[in-house]
Formats: sequence, C-alpha cells, structure tokens
Amino acid sequence: MTDTNRGTTDLPRHCEATLFLGQWMRSPSHIGAIAPSSRHLARAVTCAIPERGQPVVVELGPGTGPFTAEIQRKLAGRGRHLAVEINPRLAELLRDRYPAAEVIQGNAADLRQLLDERGVDQADVVVSGLPWSLFPTTVQEQLIEELTAVLAPAGALTTFAYRHAVPLASARRFRDLLADRFEEVVPGRTVWRNSPPAYVLHARRPRP
Repeated sequence: MTDTNRGTTDLPRHCEATLFLGQWMRSPSHIGAIAPSSRHLARAVTCAIPERGQPVVVELGPGTGPFTAEIQRKLAGRGRHLAVEINPRLAELLRDRYPAAEVIQGNAADLRQLLDERGVDQADVVVSGLPWSLFPTTVQEQLIEELTAVLAPAGALTTFAYRHAVPLASARRFRDLLADRFEEVVPGRTVWRNSPPAYVLHARRPRP
C-alpha cells in the first residue's frame, strides 16, 4: 500500500480494501463497514437514477467509490453528480478516480449549505452509503432534515442496510423516521452477493 504521507493518485485498485479498512479503524462511526460495497449492491442502490434527462444526483458517504462508479456509468455524462465524503483521504481518492463527479469533502449534516455554495437548488436523487444504524437519534434526524430539504418534490432517496442490523433499535428507528418523512418507503430485494448481505430501501416524495 502507498505510504500514508503520499497522495492517493497512484493508489492501485487492489489496495482499495486495505485503504478502506484502515480508514474504518481510524473512524468506525463514519465508515460502517470494513470493506467496500459490491457492484451488485451498487446496481441495486442506484436504480432510482433516471435513464433520460439531466438529473442532479447527490451521493452521501461514497467511501472508495463503488456507488460513484455506478452513478457515473448510469449518467454517462448527463446531469450533475455531487459526492459528499467526510474523510479527506477518501475524498482525494475519489477526485482522482472519478474526475466527472464533483467531490465535496464535507459533512452530510451540512448538505443544504454545501449545495447552496455550488448553486444547486434541488436534487432529483440522493444515493446514501451512510451507516445509519450507527448514528444516534439526533444525528439521524438532522441528516433526514437536510435530505428532505434538498430533494425535489418527486425526488427519491435510496440507501441500504445490512441484514444482520435489521433487529437493532437504531435501524428500526431509522425505518420509522423514513416512513414519517416520506410518502412512500419500499424495501428492495436482499443482495446476497454483498459481504455482508444487504437490502435496499427506496424512499420517495419527501413530505413538506
């Protein structure tokens, strides 16, 4: 793996899992897994991205970029893709690897301000890789407030949860919060080819 004092521009892809694990060990409350998500989960999480038009897609917690890559593939040069990553090392990696994405090193809790600074009024889709079950109630509520403030009236939030976390009180609280703040919340299929297995949640049309 590259020296920690060097940039990530020359980081080989086979070192990605090692980098991810190292950043998780430094800040497990911000990175909710010890390995990047699979391409199978990435395809399921990004399914709400429109196939036509110029959508604005906001990505939260992209990590090393498995969802970023799929968003870029689906947009194929259309619209606008803003990725908010709190970890500076990962943000540097993303900027180098995905130059077409606008990578913002910042906190998703400041989402409205971050988008205002870049002239973005509304997002059509928010794709979240945030570890919701690790967050306390106040943080979950603050993040959802920010999300619903930036989503278009017909906008969608897509996120995921690990199957083993389903019984956790924090995970149930998050699902209840989604049901309260969105008109429609639909659980997707379980992606067994992810490690650990995960399922997708689709929340559409934020309540005023």
